[in-house]
Amino acid sequence: QVQLVESGGGLVQAGGSLRLSCAASSRSMSFYTMSWFRQYPGKERDFVAAASWSSGRTEYVDSVKGRFTISRDNARNTVYLQLNSLKPEDTAVYYCAARSSGLVGFRPSDYNYWGQGTQVTVSS
Repeated sequence: QVQLVESGGGLVQAGGSLRLSCAASSRSMSFYTMSWFRQYPGKERDFVAAASWSSGRTEYVDSVKGRFTISRDNARNTVYLQLNSLKPEDTAVYYCAARSSGLVGFRPSDYNYWGQGTQVTVSS
């Protein structure tokens, strides 16, 4: 069983930055893919970014490429999402997710474990 604990959300003005963190309870995430999704009110969760622990491969949705960066700290079993040049349309609840596979998944159903979510609000 893997528990994910997110932190780092908040309120920021357009053009600003935030860093989200997701700490995993598992002793080793070597064979996991870690991802971030976001959810708008009344909508399904959408893929944002992913990082395969084993291959180092990263993936991003087109709308965040060049603005968001996913990274990891293996020693701390933590994955980060750096959000730069934020826009009001980035306002959402952001969720960390993990799947017990080195392959990146793009659908919520691909993931076994979820964090509780953290709110990101970008004011115009």
